[in-house]
Parts: sequence; structure tokens; C-alpha cells
Amino acid sequence: MSVAEILMAVLPLVSIAYLMVARYWPATRAMPVAWVVAVLVGIAGWGMSTTWVAAATISGFITAAQILFIVFGAVLLLYTLKQTGAFDAINAGFASVSEDRRVQVVLLVFLMGSFIEGAAGFGTPAAVVGPLLVGLGFPPLAAVVVALTGNIMAITFGAVGTPLVIGLEDVFSESAMVTSDLAATGMTVHEWVAQIAVFAATYHAIVGIALPFIGVAMMTRFFGEERSIEPALDALPLCLFAWASFAVPYWLTAYFLGPVFPGLLGAMIGLVVTVSVLKLGYLHPDEEWDFGPQENWPEHWTGDIEPGETSSKSGAIAADGGIVTAEMPLWKAWTPYVGLAALLVATRTIGPLTDFLQSTLVLVWQDILGTGLSGSFAFLYLPGAVFLAIHLLTIPLHGMSKQEITSAWTETIQKVAPATVALLFAVGTVQIMIQSGTATGGQSMLQVLSTATANTAGGIYPFFAPLVGAFGAFLAGSNTVSDILFGTFQYGVATELGVSRTVLVGAQAVGGAIGNLIAVHNVVAALAVVGLVGQEGRVIRYELIPLAYYATATGILVMLFSYVVFPSTF
Repeated sequence: MSVAEILMAVLPLVSIAYLMVARYWPATRAMPVAWVVAVLVGIAGWGMSTTWVAAATISGFITAAQILFIVFGAVLLLYTLKQTGAFDAINAGFASVSEDRRVQVVLLVFLMGSFIEGAAGFGTPAAVVGPLLVGLGFPPLAAVVVALTGNIMAITFGAVGTPLVIGLEDVFSESAMVTSDLAATGMTVHEWVAQIAVFAATYHAIVGIALPFIGVAMMTRFFGEERSIEPALDALPLCLFAWASFAVPYWLTAYFLGPVFPGLLGAMIGLVVTVSVLKLGYLHPDEEWDFGPQENWPEHWTGDIEPGETSSKSGAIAADGGIVTAEMPLWKAWTPYVGLAALLVATRTIGPLTDFLQSTLVLVWQDILGTGLSGSFAFLYLPGAVFLAIHLLTIPLHGMSKQEITSAWTETIQKVAPATVALLFAVGTVQIMIQSGTATGGQSMLQVLSTATANTAGGIYPFFAPLVGAFGAFLAGSNTVSDILFGTFQYGVATELGVSRTVLVGAQAVGGAIGNLIAVHNVVAALAVVGLVGQEGRVIRYELIPLAYYATATGILVMLFSYVVFPSTF
């Protein structure tokens, strides 16, 4: 591995960082350029044939199509509920607990966002919570920034444990090195991944203590009239209580039940407990805090959707910020989301149903262009199908008219379309970087970069292990894909260094969650649903703040666990 190889391998990533963060290019322009750079590096630097480049791109496009299907379903359900007035009723329900924006961030972003992440994953929390915040009167840019920040703890266990069950357990089960090492200890891969889940939950439970406060502080510092974190300090008791009410059941679920439900159950219990305490009159800040007058907001804070915008069926938030009773009962407004959570859990925990969905209406492209690559699209199993099913059930439940249905579909297409180009080329770029090794029989671009990082870091590598996971999620927009990419790599580095593989792979699982803060896919999707596509670079710059905290704090814990607390753990 030469310096030239390292420099070439990093070029696609440098192009993304430069164009989006330094030049403020939208992802719709930056990602096609990054793809061209990856193609040139693959052909000129790695010796990939044009056939392999095309096959890798097609494979990436198939993966992107799955993500787009999920995003489309999530956005469609949101606009469905907006058309029926349920959106306003839900807003009114949260506003009735408190009109203080700091309280709303804790409830909607940290707790409800974590619940949605635990149930659905795939970047859906920001796509759901962002519009809710805008409906309450948040500036759209502020809504996206805080919505992306708050659910890090749940991402590792998102979509009922998919990142660990598919991203690690399935991959490790096919590794002769891992299975033979585990056989010597008497453990199965399933049992070991359950241990990894406990370590990941431990990292999150400790580092996540500051997470609710960070979301509130970023809001008051960057979007408040006073531009200060001082108002956030008044909400610190609430932030700590919300963290504890979530973290305790979250960790206990990981310890006793494994990696499937920590995010889901932790958030559900935390939401009920925190709302109950607030309704009893406790933990409210002394003085209510709100944004400044809308006419004083910078232009880049707002987009196509007006803050506080409501449907014709009810007016949840009055022009003066007061609460207006929504026509739709709260239970009826929440029914689609309750059904969504129930259906997601059922489709992923009931074995026969899961098997049926995974084997029915599956489109498969085997041996793409003769390269051996393949791609599939499991239409019924993807969360997008669940969103569509709930949309169809909501039509008679909420009595939607033909015009309302048409409007929901039209608005959804308008919001998702700008994200399509960015997602297709982002995943296409990643696949070229991944398959560059397979195509040439050597190390891929990603492996070269990872090996260089490990060789450079040496004994302090455990500190950087979360960043490797974050790097994978930044590229692929998925904790699951990051675990697939780097789980075995982290295992190998731990073996070479003589440190605990459980500790290091647990750090990988947490790192994949951290990287979602700046993953282009998630940022584009979150901006699309609030009408702000084109502000990706600005949002990523904000998100570097919680990323730096979480990665640094987790890295310190990994070093401590590796060399002091758990040095003899497998």
C-alpha cells in the first residue's frame, strides 16, 4: 500500500467534503461529481474495467432505490396526515404539554424520534419529526438540525435491531475466522452479538447523558434571539430526567432481551414517564422560551413550508402561538403511527410473516453484467411497504377525499424528487469504492483507507474505532451498512492489537450511529420534507458539533474499556 494509493482512495471523499461543506454545494450537484471522481480513481488508480464500474454503480442504484422507497413511504404518510388534519392534532397534543420550545425538543426529538428510529430506522425519525417541529412553529432549518441530533442512542438498534442482527450477526456467521475463534470459547455468534449489544448500549447510556441538552443548546445558540446556550441551562433538569427515563429501560432491554428492542422500548417508556411528570407540573423551565419574530429570521432558515402551516381541517397553532383545539381526536390522529409501530414490529418479529415478506414480490438481479454482483428489492419487507399500507388504511379511517389523496401524493413526489439524484449517485459512489477490491483482486479503496488509519494509529487505535464506524455511515447513510463494511475489519484490528474484540466491535456499532448525523442520505431526506433541499452543507457543519462530542467521549471510553476495565473480554 503506497502513499499514492491512499491519496487516490480518499479523493472521492475529499471532493464530497470540499463541495458540500466548504462550497455549500447541494448534494444534487456534489454527489454526481463525487461519482465521476470515484469512476476515474477506480479505472485509472485501481484498474477497474468499465464493466465493473457500471455493475458497481447499478448495484448502488438498486440499494438507493430501496432507500428512496422508504423515504417516499415516510413522506407520503406525513402528507397524508397533514391533509386529514391529524398532523395538526398531534402538534396540538404536544403543544398542550408545553409551548416551551426546549420542552418540545426533548419530547419530540429525543424521545419520540428515538421511538420512531427504534421502530423504523432508515433515517425516518428526521423525516417524521422535522415536519412536526415546523408545524409547531420552528424555523425549518432549526427543525432539521435538532431532529438529526436527538436519536443517536436509538440508531445502533434501529429498525428493531437490524444494524446488529443483519450488519454484524449475519456477516460474522459467514466468517470462518470469527466462528472458529468463538467456537474455542463455547459461544455462538448469536450469543456474542448479544454481548456486543450490551457494550454498545453501555457506551450510549454513558455518553448520551448530554444528548438531550445538546439538541436544546444548539437550538438556543444558533436559532435564538440571544444566540446563547444560557436558556438551555434552564432546561437541564428536564434533559437529565428524560435521559434517565430512556437510558435505564434501554440498557436493561439490551442486557436481558438482546439487540432487537432497546431503542423501541427505551423510548416508549421514557416518553410515557417524561410526559406524565411534565403533566404533573414538574420539570418545566421557570420562563417560557420561544424563537424571535419570524420577520427577523434569516432567509436561509425557511423554505417551501411555512412554520405553523396547518391544513384546512383544523388549526392546531394559532397565529399568535396559542393553542387551538383540533377537530380530530388525539387518539384518532395517533392511530396511524401506533399502527405503523405495531406493523413494523410484527413484520420483523413474527417468523412466518417475516419469511413470507422476505420471499414474496422480491425483484432480483443476479450476476450483474457478468461480475457476480447482485441486487434485490424485497418490496413487501422494506419499511416503505409498511408506510404505504398505513397510508391506505388511513384513507378510510380519516375519511380522506379523492382530492386529499391526490394532494398527498403530489406533494410527496415534489418533495422526494430532488433527493433522488443525490441518493442514486451517493450510493453508486460507495459501491465503486467497495467493489474496487473485488474487481481487481486486491484491497478496495475503503480497505486501503482503513488499513492506513489502523497502521498510523497503532496502540491508540481504539480511540478512533468509533470514527471508523462513523466514516462508514457517513458514506452509506446507514448504521447497518457501516457495520457490514467495517465490523470484520474492527474484529481483525482488535485481534492484531490484542484488545477485546467485543469492546471494539461495540464501538463500531456506536460509531455507525454517530455517522448518521452527517450522512448525506439522511440530511437530504430531512431537508426534503421541510422544503429546504440545497442546505445540506450548512446542516452538516452544524452537525459536526454533536459528532465531535460523541466521537471523542466514546473514544475515551473505548480506550478505558480496552486497556483498563475489560482487557480480558473476548
